[in-house]
Amino acid sequence: MAYENNANFRLRIARDILRLVFVPPLALFISVHVARIRLGWWAPAAYTLSIVLAAVSRVQYTDMVQRREAKQFGARLIPRVVGKWPGNIDVMLKLKKGLSNGYIYQAYLELFEEYQCTTLNTRFLWMDTIISMDQEHCKYVLATGFNHFWRGTAQRERLESFLGDGIFNRDGDHRTLARPFFTRDRISDFDLFERYTSRTLAILSEKATSNQPIDLQDLYARFTIDAASEFLFGKNLDTLSGKLPQPASAALHERGSTTDDAWGTFAKAFETLQHINTLRARMGLIWPIFELFDDKTAPYVDTIRQWVDPLVREALEDNAAAKQAGNLGEKTFLQHLVDSTEDIGMIRDQLLNMLLAARDTTSCLLTYVTYFLALHPDVAEKLRKEVDEVCGDRPPTYENIKKLKYMKAVIDETLRLFPPVPLNQRQSRPLSCTLPAPDRTFPLESQKPLYMPKSTIFIYSTLLMQRNKELWGHDADNFDPERWLDPKRLSRYTSNPMMFTPFSAGPRICIGQNYAYNEASYFLVRLLQNFSTFKLAPDAQPSPSLPPAEWKAGRGRMAVEQVRPEAAMTLFIKGGLWARLGKPGSSGEFP
Repeated sequence: MAYENNANFRLRIARDILRLVFVPPLALFISVHVARIRLGWWAPAAYTLSIVLAAVSRVQYTDMVQRREAKQFGARLIPRVVGKWPGNIDVMLKLKKGLSNGYIYQAYLELFEEYQCTTLNTRFLWMDTIISMDQEHCKYVLATGFNHFWRGTAQRERLESFLGDGIFNRDGDHRTLARPFFTRDRISDFDLFERYTSRTLAILSEKATSNQPIDLQDLYARFTIDAASEFLFGKNLDTLSGKLPQPASAALHERGSTTDDAWGTFAKAFETLQHINTLRARMGLIWPIFELFDDKTAPYVDTIRQWVDPLVREALEDNAAAKQAGNLGEKTFLQHLVDSTEDIGMIRDQLLNMLLAARDTTSCLLTYVTYFLALHPDVAEKLRKEVDEVCGDRPPTYENIKKLKYMKAVIDETLRLFPPVPLNQRQSRPLSCTLPAPDRTFPLESQKPLYMPKSTIFIYSTLLMQRNKELWGHDADNFDPERWLDPKRLSRYTSNPMMFTPFSAGPRICIGQNYAYNEASYFLVRLLQNFSTFKLAPDAQPSPSLPPAEWKAGRGRMAVEQVRPEAAMTLFIKGGLWARLGKPGSSGEFP
């Protein structure tokens, strides 16, 4: 079952090819025909030259319009990348290689440093694409200048087959449907957290008893999706009962070793779709050329539908039966959706968008918190002491969670260094505007505002911004939860809160952030009540996913990283996070 609307991007690329390749020769043909000019043997060369001249003229005209508009705005053009090859193809290929094989977004960082600015126009293939790690510009795009930007046609086209009409692929107030399900009583459903935390800890205890390694990234993804499925659907997908990945498995997938059961099939499809869409984004507007005759997402979309559609149909049937019986109790998010529409596609899109957020963001946070606990046993010990003082050996309450100040600092520091969505984008609306002059800049930047062309993609990296030494100080690459507790250091953030936006900001700030904080905090309390040591297991890590030796000579976090951070829409650890956990009183107890 192929995706019904997969013709969308093909129609767009066909229109572009027609405009770029066929219109100029057609115009030339009409002109010479009217003028009764015979081109003879020169015709092929003349028609080819018309295409080239039309392209050059279009680029020159666009440049002229942009310079004129920038002058009218009292602004300057965003600094442009200048490569050695036409269309900056050499820079594009170098960036693509760096993003695929290097440390996460190091290739972007090196580009910013080369041009001594924090916002750049890559100008690949003569098309404007803005990339930024500038806090002031991100603030404008997400908040103060929100009305000048939208999700845009480029992102919608790229993600249509996967996320369709869902909250992350549409503008407008799609969030109205979900907002009632993130009230305090719902996001603090600690009984639900306890059920799935207990099952997860039981798996960890079994592994710890025999000193076996386990892929925590995979386990946390199961925990979060099982909890989210009950929260959203009222049904448990029960992935925690499935087969677990094996150490150093040959069946390596993007985020770890795969399993050959139903959950493994779903997870592989879910993650492959994210990977494909990330590759599409890196190719820019030309990606449809490589999928003209084969939509690469189609088989994985079909797999996802085979999982989700039966849930939707069952909910529609249950809803009809409940209405007939007059049984109108408290509704789940899914039941609320089927009350609103009977369109299976619409409901599926909303569910997939919510599942993506609920599974990937919180599991990413838990994965990287545990990674840091393994790297910093002193932090783990201090965190355990706080948990013991506030909660003892009891499950935490909502009031307990609010008292865990060091826990909050550890979570925020993890989100600062490894935000679950490390890269995002918007598109300027069909009206040019200006980006404000940043407060903090590299030395060569002037203080004029920057001209933002209309209908242009704006890509921004939360990860790079939250590691920017200009904002966070010379130790920005260090994991140090104390920065959130020291009033002097914390003042950097309190005076400029837009420098920390792991849950986005402005009108589209994540409505599930408090749910994520509560779920992660609850789980970590129970984890620390049951385990005292966290040790990475590189012997279990699939060898292709280990950090390359040359990273040791790198800068910043690259030199100390023990795993390979990667991103495909959301952040993850390549090959999974393999670790061994120790219980209190075991030989691995802290001294």
